[in-house]
Amino acid sequence: MIESNSTCHQTVSASIAVGSHVWLEDSEVSWIDGEVVEVKGKKIKVICTSGKTVVAAVASVYPKDLDAPSYGVDDMTKLAYLHEPGVLHNLRCRYDMNEIYTYTGSILIAVNPFQRLPHLYNNHMMEQYTGKALGELSPHPFAIADTAYRQ
Repeated sequence: MIESNSTCHQTVSASIAVGSHVWLEDSEVSWIDGEVVEVKGKKIKVICTSGKTVVAAVASVYPKDLDAPSYGVDDMTKLAYLHEPGVLHNLRCRYDMNEIYTYTGSILIAVNPFQRLPHLYNNHMMEQYTGKALGELSPHPFAIADTAYRQ
């Protein structure tokens, strides 16, 4: 039996303790991260990396993956937690390095760079992906196209 998303989140929320690093919603920037400094019943106090202190419901926070590299991962199945703040943070880290493509398994996610990136779409790049297994090279539409062509 597969647990529902809310059941899984409740299980993870129950393991949040003092010293845990978490993501919590923020009205200005969507999600902010911080460290739990106090737990009182169903409420926690978090000191955010921005310096502000927030009191939130345990059920409204998500654990932060401290093992994820600061530059993100090319396949989000490598993340310890595949929740909204973790996914958005990973995509943002990669976007900041002009890495606009990211896998989640065999799904390719593209973030609009709002600029032309001609080096990503030339014959040399296409040839690099020909015959390669998905995930062998960086995420790219050419990898998806080649895999589809060979199947």
